[in-house]
Amino acid sequence: MSWKILINDGMEESGVNALKSLGFEVDTQKIPQEDLPHKLQEYHGIIVRSATKVRKELIDVCPGLKFIARGGVGMDNIDVSYARDKGIAVINTPAASSRSVAELAMAHLLSTTRGLQDANRQFSGGDQFSALKKKWSSCSEIQNKTLLLLGFGRIGSELAKMATAMGMHVIVNDPFVEKANLKIKLGFQEVDIELPMVSREEGLTKADYVSLHAPFTGSALLGKNEFAIMKKGCFVINTSRGENIDEDALLHALDAGIVSAAGLDVFQNEPHIKEALIQHPKICTSAHIGASTMEAQERIAGELVEKINELFKSKSL
Repeated sequence: MSWKILINDGMEESGVNALKSLGFEVDTQKIPQEDLPHKLQEYHGIIVRSATKVRKELIDVCPGLKFIARGGVGMDNIDVSYARDKGIAVINTPAASSRSVAELAMAHLLSTTRGLQDANRQFSGGDQFSALKKKWSSCSEIQNKTLLLLGFGRIGSELAKMATAMGMHVIVNDPFVEKANLKIKLGFQEVDIELPMVSREEGLTKADYVSLHAPFTGSALLGKNEFAIMKKGCFVINTSRGENIDEDALLHALDAGIVSAAGLDVFQNEPHIKEALIQHPKICTSAHIGASTMEAQERIAGELVEKINELFKSKSL
């Protein structure tokens, strides 16, 4: 007997077809969260992204569930330990989207530095051209600026490579990492670089840029107290989890001139995002698209298919 799998938050067609070719029964019709406790009981596995939540209450009413798969890195929408204690495999794809998310973080970093988010809103040519050109002539370059990475996993290290190549000084805070080592290609050679490790407090006082790359662990990484000690005029980038930033504290810091600008791909209470964040002239926004590249989606689908098939074969032995 094969498994019946629900793909509830979408998946690349190549992955869907690959699962079907391996004999799995696949359903791609999204089931609303409130209907899952009843309908998920028909399935052996569920594939989600960030929208669908697989919590203890849902797990308890689905005794036939063999696996929960997350297409992406973070799994804070899944009660991972509880599921595994119940004998349910929990799968994710930690490496597949790292480059794509890091590139988006760099895009936000550059956009906020040059004021592109506000310039794009205002620019219409004509009489405004000269005034806007003058307005944004006070922007600076990122070379020789200090970037603090809060989190040094796969995404953080990818961004560190880009930032280092562009002449930035990168410092790292990650309580789970002893050394922040990078391998960078220079021509035909690979060079090992060890980045300075700092406390969060020290890093916030030194950094011209702060980029978040850590899972949400129950409290915001940047709140009122953290903004209060930041280097004045710094830039904040978040492509991790919306809950990692106290959004009201960020808005206050922007209006007070503590933070020059922010680039946000993630928000609290998605998709119900505060209008003040979307409309703020110093905030560059995107719709949680860090992993939304063709290359990343193909890698995610391929990695999930491989892991699910390996799991099925191990359970069938």
